[in-house]
Amino acid sequence: MTNESGFKRTLVTSALPYANGYIHLGHIAGAYLPADIYVRYKRLRGDRVLYVGGSDEYGVPITLTALKEGVSPREVIDRYHAANEEAFRRLGISYDIYGRTSWDLHIDTTQSFFLRLLDGGYIHQEEMELWYSPQSDKYLPDRYVKGTCPKCGYEDANGDECERCGAQYAAKDLVQPRANIPGDTSTPILRKSRHWFLDLPKFADRLRAWLDGHPEWRTNVKGIAYGWVNDLRPRCITRDTDWGVPIPVDAPDAASKRIYVWFDAPIGYVTNTRQWGVDRLGDPHAWELWWKDSATRMIHFIGKDNIPFHAVIFPAMLMGQGDYILADHVVGNEYLNIFNRQTGQAEKGSKSRGNMISVKWAVEHLPLDAIRYYLCAIAPESKDSSFDWDDLMFRYNGELCDVVGNFVHRSLTMTVKNFDGAVPPAKALDAEDSTMLAAIPEQVDAIAESLENFRFRQALERLIDLGRKANVYFDAKQPWVTRKTDTARTGTTLHVCCQVVKALCHAMAPFLPDGAHALAEIIGTALPEGGPDGGPDGWNAAKEALPAGSPLQTPQVLFPKLDKDRITELAEMHERGEAF
Repeated sequence: MTNESGFKRTLVTSALPYANGYIHLGHIAGAYLPADIYVRYKRLRGDRVLYVGGSDEYGVPITLTALKEGVSPREVIDRYHAANEEAFRRLGISYDIYGRTSWDLHIDTTQSFFLRLLDGGYIHQEEMELWYSPQSDKYLPDRYVKGTCPKCGYEDANGDECERCGAQYAAKDLVQPRANIPGDTSTPILRKSRHWFLDLPKFADRLRAWLDGHPEWRTNVKGIAYGWVNDLRPRCITRDTDWGVPIPVDAPDAASKRIYVWFDAPIGYVTNTRQWGVDRLGDPHAWELWWKDSATRMIHFIGKDNIPFHAVIFPAMLMGQGDYILADHVVGNEYLNIFNRQTGQAEKGSKSRGNMISVKWAVEHLPLDAIRYYLCAIAPESKDSSFDWDDLMFRYNGELCDVVGNFVHRSLTMTVKNFDGAVPPAKALDAEDSTMLAAIPEQVDAIAESLENFRFRQALERLIDLGRKANVYFDAKQPWVTRKTDTARTGTTLHVCCQVVKALCHAMAPFLPDGAHALAEIIGTALPEGGPDGGPDGWNAAKEALPAGSPLQTPQVLFPKLDKDRITELAEMHERGEAF
């Protein structure tokens, strides 16, 4: 199937999380839930779509965690890769493959990228000054050194960026540096070290032309990307460490260094696609169709902090390969903060503050659909948003449960009870019937339009709006009254309601997979789950009639309400730092 833009298939990626800790709801709201909603929608449409993700396993945070715990980096990544893969699965994030950058195949892919760039004249060596610890006898890359931010004065800034103000800078510019190594009390000194650099300025014109070709991108993505492109500088792509992908050149100082994680991490998308092709198709070349065919549309879903890597650096790396496609869209979200009930203010969520909520904790204590619904409803698409326990309860109960869930339950309950467990036939339609039926395709198309344009909050609002229209119709027709005197009228009303129920079932599937599949079983409809091979169009099937006589099962409550006392209990656990 070829879509309206001429693409035959869609490759979707989400930023690879570091395998040094548990993923949390901020990660989910930023990169993973919107990607999953989009992928589920495309699969339901019958499009060919491949969703690739995995763990980022060569970052400095991993070796720091290993040092602090007194274990090997391998133990750290094995633990958190497994934990995060399971957390994604339980939250319904439906990857086609969740890979690893520690795979041997990834070393091969990354080194091939490096050598191609080197051969093309895009990589060179420079000498630079780096912080060095006399006590530990090692260079201190990135987070191995802390100090005062040269931009805002924050006293616990990392070696390459400030968590408070977001500034990025050369490590040597850090003020009052100190080693971030357990037991190391020495004062770091500057020493020269020779490293490899990616010559980003050589890609400036091509990057600008590529960005100019996508005026439809979100303002935050374009603003950050243009800011970088207008001030491109060579960027160091190696580090003094023994953890990471080896540098594939014969040089005196290559053995003591590794390729830097920000260079190898996005290449993980390619590695994981290669591995998927081998695992699923037994074809080591299957990945090339997804990365080198111009009929493939690639879309990156990321958080704000990853915009420079996906909208500037990785595209340059792909350009330097000569035969790779570039992303057609980079969907970047802002940050999910945490609402502090004690202060009444939103604050940045972080593990160190103890105020973030891990996915593994959330899925143990909340319904899957409640988590997915709320995070999409408050998605930080154009500005930061805040997770608020009271707001979670009010929105989930008041919107999803009271509007959609209530309409579905009372429509099906009355139909099953009064029409022998089957969809009744429609008799003569009046104006209200026709208006409600006409609203179904209009609303389904509106939801699709929002999803196609990556406006997920708006899409969810349009889904709820269909439920609102249906409730207004149900209340106006009063089937609980007409069933006593006019069976034909009641049957027509409930026939129309059953059509809305079917449309809601299909339209909610990308957002709320548990509820959608439970409802599909009740009404006997199919929700196709296509994938890389495509399939039938289950989205437009939402606009097709559920025939009279179709059997219905006794309905169950799709979305049980959240109890106020229980939410208070969970909020208090969160405030005590027990939600991670």
